[in-house]
Amino acid sequence: MDRELEAAERESAYGLLQRGLALVKSRHHAQAAIVLERASREEPGKGSILEPLGRAYHHSGQCELARETFEALLEVDPSAHWAHFALATTLRKLDRVAEARTHLRLAVALNPRSELYRRALAKVDPPKSKPDAA
Repeated sequence: MDRELEAAERESAYGLLQRGLALVKSRHHAQAAIVLERASREEPGKGSILEPLGRAYHHSGQCELARETFEALLEVDPSAHWAHFALATTLRKLDRVAEARTHLRLAVALNPRSELYRRALAKVDPPKSKPDAA
């Protein structure tokens, strides 16, 4: 077996995570997803891997995989406000606005100071107009 192939097969989850993060940073999202998938297989259910894997899927247009990954991240940490926001953003791309609204409300509730979350929620949950006084 080729030495490089052997080394790649022995690469640790941490090494894969670091390589995947570098690919995300350089905006090579599809390649990052491939590397981070390997890391996730090595260390299933690790939030530190699921978060960038979800981002890589999302930014490479793999929205269904991003949704599944962000949902898995929320199983690990249901109070992760960013994961609720990321899931909502992905759900909006999948035209699942009612579900997106729910996760945006949770993101805002968990981190009420986030202007980003509040603006995103306002886009899918506009204020109700007041009925005319008779």
